[in-house]
Amino acid sequence: MHSLSVVSSPSLRSLVLAVLLATSSAQAQGTPEAGAAGPSAVPPQAPASAGSSAKDSPVTVTAAPGRGLLVKTADERFSLGLRARAQFRDTFVHSGDTDTNELQVRTLRLVVHGNVLVPELRYNIQLAFGGGDFERDSSSPIFDAFVEYTRWRDLNLRAGQFFVPFDRARTIREFALQFVDRQQVVRELSLDRDVGLMLSSSNLFGLGDRLAYNLFIGGGEGRNRFGAQKLGPLAVARLTLRPFGAFDDDQEGDLSREKRPRLAVGFAGARNLATHRQNSTYGTTLALGTTDYTNAAVDVVFKYAGFSLLAEGLWRRANVNSLQGTTTSGAPAQEWTRSGYGYFVQGGLLVHPNVEVVGRWEQLFARRDTDPQFVQLAETQGRQVAGGVNLYVNGHAFKLQSDYVRVFGHSGTPRHFVRLQLDASF
Repeated sequence: MHSLSVVSSPSLRSLVLAVLLATSSAQAQGTPEAGAAGPSAVPPQAPASAGSSAKDSPVTVTAAPGRGLLVKTADERFSLGLRARAQFRDTFVHSGDTDTNELQVRTLRLVVHGNVLVPELRYNIQLAFGGGDFERDSSSPIFDAFVEYTRWRDLNLRAGQFFVPFDRARTIREFALQFVDRQQVVRELSLDRDVGLMLSSSNLFGLGDRLAYNLFIGGGEGRNRFGAQKLGPLAVARLTLRPFGAFDDDQEGDLSREKRPRLAVGFAGARNLATHRQNSTYGTTLALGTTDYTNAAVDVVFKYAGFSLLAEGLWRRANVNSLQGTTTSGAPAQEWTRSGYGYFVQGGLLVHPNVEVVGRWEQLFARRDTDPQFVQLAETQGRQVAGGVNLYVNGHAFKLQSDYVRVFGHSGTPRHFVRLQLDASF
């Protein structure tokens, strides 16, 4: 890990030369290849860059494992950061008499981030290139693309495409998960990403970060949707209470092992009007019309001395069970909406500063009058029990994860997953 300083003229040509010279110098000294972590949040476990720049240096270039490369002017009016993240996964599945194995690059992320004009005016662009990152009917690699202004404590502004501020388990960045993948309940009932405007504060009224809020209004059709749609916005409100003050509730696990109780309780509600998506902001595109969805969530995060607990309940209801219409040939057609609810409880314990054991239980329920495929999913695969072991080489920024998941229901054949994954941020 190295921190480098370069003296240059204010001209654009000199700025570019400074970056190139600093990068070459870092490689010559053994600095890890410049890259970036996938999510917009920086893994706090990654060590900070060492060293200091000369007072008269207009440009500094720093690099650190898990944090990537950062170019910043001395007056802090401009900065440009690059981070990369890769996820390599091996999945073995046993179901009945069938065994399968899949070895893949699960995801590959690139993030460009920084500030412009003033330190409080920030930007973030995250691109995803893994095979599972693309939506079925969209070839765009854009995950996040937003600007935000954070000057005022009680009113931060963000505009663009990003996670809808609904439930805690979905807004926790993928690099900071305790298990190889997210909970099935969250993948089915959350709101994922959308394009819109968010008002927020993590320290409302200056109460020591004990009270936070998010207000969001967006298009309601999800990420990377192109073409005009019937007007029908998505509105979300979320309130978070932290009785003991601020802590890293946006990451799973308790890698800091602080010997003080930390608690966050969140409540959220959402209303999505006239959406064309079967899962509100994602999923199959409905061709026969639109539906209105109402969502609710409650979540709890607790941490103490290496122990962590994350629990969440989610509920979603459509205003109609199905849409009726005709195909282009005039034949009758029907499309279903998906209404249901579910919950999960997940815990972890650091048995060594770098080793964690984790466990999880979850259950998904579908309304009887909703999509028959959703009903079947809940009946045959609606329950999951899982356990795993994580080795943290550099916190969440570089870790080896392994887990076992049993997927079952009231009927059907249980399935067993064994997964091994390397998650590396550069």
